[in-house]
Amino acid sequence: MAMFIILWLAFVVFLIAAQWKIYEKAGQPGWACIIPIYNIYILLKIVGKPGWWLIMMIIPVVNLIFAIWALNMLSKSFGKDEGFTVGLLFLGIVFYPILGFGDARYLGPYGDPAAFQAAQNPQFDFENNQQQR
Repeated sequence: MAMFIILWLAFVVFLIAAQWKIYEKAGQPGWACIIPIYNIYILLKIVGKPGWWLIMMIIPVVNLIFAIWALNMLSKSFGKDEGFTVGLLFLGIVFYPILGFGDARYLGPYGDPAAFQAAQNPQFDFENNQQQR
């Protein structure tokens, strides 16, 4: 029983370290991953979503949709595709360390800083890719 507890604790520390590295790669404090609720807020900052999404993450059932959406944006923020999102969702034990300790680089929210800036600008005309004046 003691051996099981030791292995479990080592595993938990490894996953926390992986998430810590993900936060640091995104330019956020790594320690934020161990603070409940605050870690979700920082994750939302990493993926480029507003703070009110935190409320949506607290509502039962709705939080599943928003959590999967946030995972998709997290994988895209590191240059990965939807297949990686499925991996994060079902095999997070493997895919979070790949993201944290692997060669993935943070590219900005959505993985495209220019598109993120355009989405933040309400005067942007998406059909013509031009800024309205």
